[in-house]
Amino acid sequence: MPYSSDKTAQSSTAGTPPQTASQPNTDRTANDKVPSIPSGRPVLHAERLSKKVTNGERTLTILHELSLSVAAGESVAILGKSGAGKSTLLGLLAGLDTPSDGELRLFGQPLSRLDEDGRAALRAGRVGFVFQNFQLLPTLSALENVLLPLELVPRVGENQMAKSWLAKVGLEERINHLPKQLSGGEQQRVAIARAFVTDPELVFADEPTGNLDADTGAQIIDLLFTLNREAGTTLILVTHDHALARRCDRCLQLDQGRLMPFASSDFNTVGGGQ
Repeated sequence: MPYSSDKTAQSSTAGTPPQTASQPNTDRTANDKVPSIPSGRPVLHAERLSKKVTNGERTLTILHELSLSVAAGESVAILGKSGAGKSTLLGLLAGLDTPSDGELRLFGQPLSRLDEDGRAALRAGRVGFVFQNFQLLPTLSALENVLLPLELVPRVGENQMAKSWLAKVGLEERINHLPKQLSGGEQQRVAIARAFVTDPELVFADEPTGNLDADTGAQIIDLLFTLNREAGTTLILVTHDHALARRCDRCLQLDQGRLMPFASSDFNTVGGGQ
């Protein structure tokens, strides 16, 4: 996955799909000036969102006039085959990329009115990310990786806060280990702790079980939804894993650049597996 959370982007793991971009120089106090989402408004609202790319004389439409509203506390899965544009859509919804057409409001703010720094300030402390390839910085310990988002929104007792989240994901004995000293499942647990450490309002997850075996993936699914339920966080994930998607409140399918409902009965039709 070519992009990551705002702080990790500053180092080496982030950017805007499909290319890696440097982290904007975000004013840490800017997040304090961002108004909270008014009661009754969706956390995220996309209206006729499209994404087109031009290659020479050819224009390719990846996403076509997608509309989506996600309420606070809701969990939404977006299913789609490899190459369907799921990661592109997630990048647009998170404000990491900009649409060719349409409007997106995040926490009630129209992203078209914000530059890159403004979008980063809006996300800081309010949005978490979980990725297929974990996006941990290899030279930092598990604890230091979890501490990264807190550097954008400093808080009293942040070191203890990071340790507490590592304990919640079962890694209290591994806090000083580097990513290469951890299994894939353990690395994803660190990534989940990093996503939730700022108590975000919204978490984006991109194929969070994609690089894990079935048993480890099932454990990560349980952990992700348990923590999300306890925190009352809004969750938007993209996946081709039906076991993961059926845990969400609502499922949508991305097919040929269009977003459509995916009914629970459809899981049986397509087999319910990955």
